[in-house]
Amino acid sequence: MIPFFDIHAGHSELADELNLAFQRVLKSGHLIMGPELSAFESEFADYCGVKHCIGVGNGLDALALTLRARGIKPGDEVIVPSQTFIATWLGVSMVGATPVPVEIDPLTYNLDPSRILSKVTSKTKAIVPVHLYGLPAAMSEIMEIAKSAELFVMEDAAQGHGATHHGKRTGALGHAATFSFYPTKNLGGMGDGGAIVTSDDDLADKLRMLRNYGSKKKYVHEVAGVNSRLDELQAAILRVKLSRLDEWNDRRRKIAQRYSAALDGVGDLRVPLIPPATTHVFHLYVVSTKNREELARYLDSVGISTLVHYPIPPHMQGAYSELAYAAESFPLGSAASNEALSLPIWPQMSFDQVDIVVEHVRKFFSKINFA
Repeated sequence: MIPFFDIHAGHSELADELNLAFQRVLKSGHLIMGPELSAFESEFADYCGVKHCIGVGNGLDALALTLRARGIKPGDEVIVPSQTFIATWLGVSMVGATPVPVEIDPLTYNLDPSRILSKVTSKTKAIVPVHLYGLPAAMSEIMEIAKSAELFVMEDAAQGHGATHHGKRTGALGHAATFSFYPTKNLGGMGDGGAIVTSDDDLADKLRMLRNYGSKKKYVHEVAGVNSRLDELQAAILRVKLSRLDEWNDRRRKIAQRYSAALDGVGDLRVPLIPPATTHVFHLYVVSTKNREELARYLDSVGISTLVHYPIPPHMQGAYSELAYAAESFPLGSAASNEALSLPIWPQMSFDQVDIVVEHVRKFFSKINFA
């Protein structure tokens, strides 16, 4: 049996350090907004190459709070990819703005810069590119477009911890970036958590106030904020894992390279594309095939777990029925939802396990006639 993700393997590798972090928090008596959070925020900001990190309750809060702090409001429009996890769209909806989908590049699954300007109107205020599956979006082109149209760019980096584009890490590629620390992420906690990073001093000040009941000073509430704070225990755990992030990302890349070398050209399978001057951190290893359902069923029958990210594109979800998009409105995004399949990957996955997955994928395609 090969699981899709083995969370126990990573925790076992770090058991002593995680136990020390837990004991440190337990002894400190500080559980919210204490020294562990301050230290993590400083360390993660340095890691990303920005001035500020603001820890919050989860990745969705990070998206919504950043847009709110920027002044995005009802009546505004925000450019989003046609295919992504729905949280990207929900963050826009949470501030009352309208998500405006733009098709993806079918080779990278990321927002296609060449299609953005056709969707920009006088109501457009921001662009939210997603570093889907761990591959940075085409940020150089996106930032040029944003500059010409005077738009705010917020990276949705929930799956891109540590990835780089032209030598800069995700988090430092736009005006601000949001991260999720959900346990299975490349940098994951022991529960929900998130953060915003930016070098914009004013934006950072507003975010620190918004996440803490709209308060800079205790019992003085300048705006109607929320309670969305990364707690001390999660911060302490994330500090431990941050010290291993580059090493674990490198392991993911080696696993991905082994997959791609063995699967490239097999059947109609398409392996991940990595554009020049970009490093992929393979939060997910995603292949594409028109035989996805059959392949997934076969792999499951031999004890190999796979997942589909994401089977229903946002524009076809009931949550966005009021936008009245037809099923065929975004054929590239829809194709990705119908053809993408995520194979098992985690930093401690052995090459023997990779080879077993490869063996069975190749065996499945050997029985299909592509003539």
